[in-house]
Amino acid sequence: MGDSAPAVAVVDAETPGNVGTIARAMKNFGFSDLYLVDPPDLSRESEAYGFAGQAREDILPEAEEVEFDYLVENFHTVGFTAITNEDATKHVRFPFRTPDELAGSLRDVEAPTCLVFGRERVGLHNSEMERLDEISSIPASADYPVLNLGQAATVALYELRELTVDETQLPDVAVHRAKEEEIEAFYDHFADFLELVDYPEEKQAKTGRMVRRILGRAHPTGREVNTLHGILRRARWHIEGNGRKDSVEDEEY
Repeated sequence: MGDSAPAVAVVDAETPGNVGTIARAMKNFGFSDLYLVDPPDLSRESEAYGFAGQAREDILPEAEEVEFDYLVENFHTVGFTAITNEDATKHVRFPFRTPDELAGSLRDVEAPTCLVFGRERVGLHNSEMERLDEISSIPASADYPVLNLGQAATVALYELRELTVDETQLPDVAVHRAKEEEIEAFYDHFADFLELVDYPEEKQAKTGRMVRRILGRAHPTGREVNTLHGILRRARWHIEGNGRKDSVEDEEY
């Protein structure tokens, strides 16, 4: 897709608030260039600036009003819609990608790209859709698949954030898994506990494997493993008749 983030275009929005919401979502997820086709009133006194958050300082004031033809002639365009055709013989809205799928495909597009969102009530018209290069749709409940314009743009821009946001800017959400020797020590402790409570011998190995699979999927932290050790130690004290709670050193919970 080159080095620049996709631009965003809003076609014939009815309410300034939705334009402000989209500008805010752009700021949240690293998009900066906003184009408006037949926009509503976007004066400083309009609700657009109230909804835009920090995007009122740069994205919204710098938004450029253009004709729909400008988008088609200058960008690789992606139109967003809630209503799609599942019949491959109808080409206007089919085939389509979800925003998540779109994120991968746009990396290979060298031309400037523009994400095009349409009206609150009816979205983009078929006559507009047929001039766009790609179609994207957000999966939603069949009972009510139509999203508010601002919501739809926010969801789509979130899914496409990997095209704009440097991974080093994102918070560290890595799982701080306990050391393997700590986890193995818990498995040994659990095996001893099963013997202590006279758990059926023929079931002990199978139960141990089950616990191993559970913790294997959970990726427990060191603190979590220590807490599990503490529970087993406290249970042992109660079973062995030393049932006073203060007779066991408190663990961190």
